[in-house]
Amino acid sequence: MTIVVQLLVIALVIFSTLLVIGIPVTLASPGQWEQSKNLIYTGAGIWAGLVIITGFVNSFVA
Repeated sequence: MTIVVQLLVIALVIFSTLLVIGIPVTLASPGQWEQSKNLIYTGAGIWAGLVIITGFVNSFVA
């Protein structure tokens, strides 16, 4: 079960890094907000889901 938590944390760190780099670049680019709005909201939803799932799975680790 510990390996599952470690994999979830690695996925969360990688996804967070992608969002930290990608969102400011998208917002700084002219006209990109309208095109990428749904992608950013989806990414934020996936990130929130990863946080909740990681916390839930971590509660089973002693």
